[in-house]
Amino acid sequence: MNVNQALAHIKAELSAVMDAGESQAVARMMMKHYMNYDPVDIILRGDSVLPDFVPEKIESALARLKRNEPIQHVLGKAYFCGRDFTVTCHTLIPRPETEQLVDMIVDENKASDLQVLDIGTGSGCIAISLTLAMKFARVTAIDISAEALAVAETNAKDNKAKVDFIQADALHLADLGCEPLDIVVSNPPYVCDSEKSFMEPNVLDYEPHAALFVPDDDPLRFYNSIARYALRALKPGGRLYFEINRQFGNETAALLTRLGYENVVVTRDSFGNNRFVSATR
Repeated sequence: MNVNQALAHIKAELSAVMDAGESQAVARMMMKHYMNYDPVDIILRGDSVLPDFVPEKIESALARLKRNEPIQHVLGKAYFCGRDFTVTCHTLIPRPETEQLVDMIVDENKASDLQVLDIGTGSGCIAISLTLAMKFARVTAIDISAEALAVAETNAKDNKAKVDFIQADALHLADLGCEPLDIVVSNPPYVCDSEKSFMEPNVLDYEPHAALFVPDDDPLRFYNSIARYALRALKPGGRLYFEINRQFGNETAALLTRLGYENVVVTRDSFGNNRFVSATR
C-alpha cells in the first residue's frame, strides 16, 4: 500500500461516519502521526510504499474511529497552540476556540513575571501554553481529577514547561493558598445537561462528563465560585478570563458586574459566537 492508496482507503472506510472534509483531515493526521508527513510530503511522496507496520496501525485506528472514538484519543495526541498534547479519556480534547483565549491573554498581558492561575486545567493546554508564551510567567494549575493532573504533568514535561499542579475543586476554593495573582483563567464545565441530546457521539461517549456538564438550573455555578475566589486572590488591576457557553454571555457578564468587577467584556470567537468574558479586579 502506498501513501495515495492509504489516503483513499481511509476516506472510503470513514465515509459512513464522517463527511469528506473531516475524513480527509483525519487521513492527514494519520499520515503525520505514523509517517511524520505534512501535506506537502503527502503530495510529493504519494507513490511511496508504506512500511509494513503502518497499514496495520491504520486498520486498528479505523476500527476505533468507526465506533465514533475521537481521532485525538486514537492517536493519543491533540495539537494546540503549535504543540502536541497528550489527551486521554480523563481530559477534554483542546479546541481551537481555547487557542483564541490563550492568544487574548498573551496579547493583553505584556509584563513579565506575572502570577497566573489556571482553574480546571485538564490536559494542561492553557497553563502550559501561557507558560511558554508569556515572559517568565509563574503559572499554577488546578484540577479536581488526579488522572487529568497526571496527563497535564506529562504534557508539561514533554513541552519543557514549568507549571505547578495542585489537586483542588473549583467549587470549593476557599482554602486554595495561591500568592496574589495577576491573572486567573478558566475554561470550566459549561454545557447544560439539556444540551446532551445535540452533542456528537465522539464527544458524548468519550470525553469526561465532569469536565463538560452543569445542571440546567445552575449553569453559572463554576463561574460564580471562581469569580468570588478571584476577587480576593487577584491583585488590584488583576485580570479574570473565562471561556463560556455562548448562550450565557450576557448572564456571565452581569454576574461579574454584580460582584464588583470592572471592564467586563464579552468577546466573540472566530465563528462569531459569544465565547469569552474578561474582567478587571
